[in-house]
Amino acid sequence: MKGGLRQSMAWLHTWSGLLLGWLLVAIFITGTSAYFRDEISFWMAPELHQSVASEATPELAWATLGATAPDARAWDIILPHDRSPVAELRWQPDTPEAAEGGGRRRGERVEMDAGSGEILEPRASRGGDFLYRFHFELYGVPRIWARWLVCVATMMMLVAIVSGVITHKKIFKDFFTFRPGKGQRSWLDAHNATAVLALPFHFMITYSGLLIFMVMLMPWGMNAAYEEGWRGFFNDVFPREEVAATGSAPAAMVGAIQPLVNRAEATFGQPAQRISVSWPNRDNARIEISTGKEPAITDRRRGGNPALVFDGGGKLLDTKPGLYDDGASARIYNLLVNLHLARFADPATRWLFFLFGVVGSAMAVTGMLLWVSKRTQQLRGREPGFNLRLVNGLNMAAITGLMTAMAGYFIANRLLPADLAGRESWEIRVFFLTWLATLLHALVRPHRRGWMEQLAALALLWLAVPLVNLATTHSHLFSAIAWRHGALASFDLVCLVIAAGAGYALWRLAGHRPVRKPARAARAARALPEGETAS
Repeated sequence: MKGGLRQSMAWLHTWSGLLLGWLLVAIFITGTSAYFRDEISFWMAPELHQSVASEATPELAWATLGATAPDARAWDIILPHDRSPVAELRWQPDTPEAAEGGGRRRGERVEMDAGSGEILEPRASRGGDFLYRFHFELYGVPRIWARWLVCVATMMMLVAIVSGVITHKKIFKDFFTFRPGKGQRSWLDAHNATAVLALPFHFMITYSGLLIFMVMLMPWGMNAAYEEGWRGFFNDVFPREEVAATGSAPAAMVGAIQPLVNRAEATFGQPAQRISVSWPNRDNARIEISTGKEPAITDRRRGGNPALVFDGGGKLLDTKPGLYDDGASARIYNLLVNLHLARFADPATRWLFFLFGVVGSAMAVTGMLLWVSKRTQQLRGREPGFNLRLVNGLNMAAITGLMTAMAGYFIANRLLPADLAGRESWEIRVFFLTWLATLLHALVRPHRRGWMEQLAALALLWLAVPLVNLATTHSHLFSAIAWRHGALASFDLVCLVIAAGAGYALWRLAGHRPVRKPARAARAARALPEGETAS
């Protein structure tokens, strides 16, 4: 770290980005996919694609729960919405086990066809939730250690962003400069452009990612102020409503839920989203119907929607406008967390965040490739050493390997038998086995031919995803179902775009011929006066 501030920052930028760069690439890519987590999960459950919401959906769900779990301690109906056309039914059995922890266990859950009321049985799959959880908890690592590792990598990313801005004194000028086919210079131009293009997004997504884990990273203030530590803090800032601990005498509830749904929708001018019932078919039953509202970027992560509360007989008990004054600190926290998760976003905004995530992934990727390109040019024709071959192989596995593994995960979803025991675990095994195969290949062939082979595999597998989907389901690019649910058609189109991108990269790499600079001796000879020779 000798030299001035800019030289010191350059050293810091290089090594903070390199040491955990492979993990950061995985975090960025899987995090980018998480913006369409629900859509990925829906694509991976083709048994749900025939569902179409109707006005009868609330009554069908109400009757289904009344017949399936009349003695449950709680019901929860999540009505169809723009990201899922099925109705999700949940209930908690009235057992001593379910009563533990205040009755907040997940209980049972089924998917219902919103048009017919038929209980659907989708294939077992973790769907987009696997990629989402991998983004910040990895997999197969104890949760607390995985979160700490991700937080350390995120802090290194924040350091790399700040030091990178300080290092590049012509960073905005370089943003408008791209020189293709120039090796190291081209990678630097691409790195600068992707860094500056979405610089506010990069800083926001990194800083807010650390803020989400503030309770884990810096619990000392909450532990000092509250006897219960961080639990006491959140109970104070986000208090839970008291719910009766036990049910009372049996009593009939309203037979038709639609009039209550209509009343809630007329009151708030928004469609109903959720019907929650505590102690159904008891005389202390409470029915809460919550509706949507205009999204606000400072909203609470959970709750806060307008709702009407009725007793079991349909008598209005309370009106919740969904307006909360949580204080400035809570609103700032909600702002940054909602920005990170894009919970407030409409489809257009979600696509914008997705594109920013792609740019962020490209920034991390080009930074890793730039490191190798710079040191490869310094070899001047010599064979690369073990360290450089290792870094190049790890780059290959982290970039093309991870993307290939994701394609394998989606293909496994379609090809594994629907009744396979532990099916969701086998999908994840295919993901990691594919990734492991690319890692072994990259370590054996950490050179240009290796990159070409992995790019070819990447293009073929992503092309295979929509083709396998075409062969195994009725909701593909050439079916009305896929276009009725735009997420299904968009998924296949994105797969084709990725395959085309990998194919283009393969074509460019196969036709690339590195420009060899004149030897230093030749340049020196031309610079000598006439008649003299170099000694």
